[in-house]
Amino acid sequence: MTESKTAATSPSSWSSGTAGDRRSKIGIVGAGAVGSSLAYFCQIRGIAREIAIYDVASEKVHAEAADLSHGAMFSPSTVVSGSDDVSVLAGADIVVITAGAKQKPGQPRLELAEANVNILRAMTPKLLEVAPDAVYVLVTNPCDVLTSVFRELSGLPKERVMSSGTVLDTSRLRLRLSEEAGVSPTSVHAMIVGEHGDTEFPLWSIANIGSVPLLEWRNGTGELAFPEDVRDTIADEVMHAAYSVIAGKGATNYAIGMAGGSICQAILSDQHAVMPVSTILEDYQGVSGVALSVPSVVGRAGVLHQLPVPMSDGEVQQLHKSADALRSSLSTLGF
Repeated sequence: MTESKTAATSPSSWSSGTAGDRRSKIGIVGAGAVGSSLAYFCQIRGIAREIAIYDVASEKVHAEAADLSHGAMFSPSTVVSGSDDVSVLAGADIVVITAGAKQKPGQPRLELAEANVNILRAMTPKLLEVAPDAVYVLVTNPCDVLTSVFRELSGLPKERVMSSGTVLDTSRLRLRLSEEAGVSPTSVHAMIVGEHGDTEFPLWSIANIGSVPLLEWRNGTGELAFPEDVRDTIADEVMHAAYSVIAGKGATNYAIGMAGGSICQAILSDQHAVMPVSTILEDYQGVSGVALSVPSVVGRAGVLHQLPVPMSDGEVQQLHKSADALRSSLSTLGF
């Protein structure tokens, strides 16, 4: 590949694989706000030995790679490259897809489906040619729909195709609960599941703070801190959090970059971390054939398995509502 097509941080010897068990490569499709934020998070965390960014916008991708590269002195020894040639992704362990049409203020994620499916349809053969063995993580919205579409277009095993799902929504939920309870978000154990969108919902029945069930957590006056009306308000705030950010700054990028980078870390480090990523379900609470977020064990091979966590009857109904919404969208798109 010529110098005019690729920008890299440092001498080529860095990418020779001499770093032993640190030899790893994350490919990122899309040099926009999300892709660049994800690359930055992975770089400063030292998650991979190499980060490669691909985008058809040549000047943009070169500039983003160069900007990241200029911080090499302040971060772990990670090679960052960018190119408008898809071969920059060759040999990637993970390919994160962030490219797609931007969500407009107030626009439901599912309305993005048709435009982004067409982008994915054109892109998939090229990606598989250069990174046939990668685990694929979709961040582009509507991520659940696109996970199902990419799985069908690629023919890859379902465990190697996932999306960021409700990982970010879960972080937003834990933040709000921690604010109400006056504790650290790391002490809150709660999860958003279902569609990453308007039918997502919290698993209140198994949520807890420390070892205390959320529904039994009391405030300083001894009253229950999370009655139904408070829970409903928090769930609505979490569901619409992205819309308020988009209205204020035009896009969400930092937190989703961190969420996507954390998924990459779980994969490359074989963490077996429990995360609500979205992948194709097979008879999970009676749901099959669509990609939804449920508690899943994430490791080097991708989604190792989904955890059969207890759900109330109402939560099972909400999961089926999410599945129906996605089936309707997929049917409209011809899948």
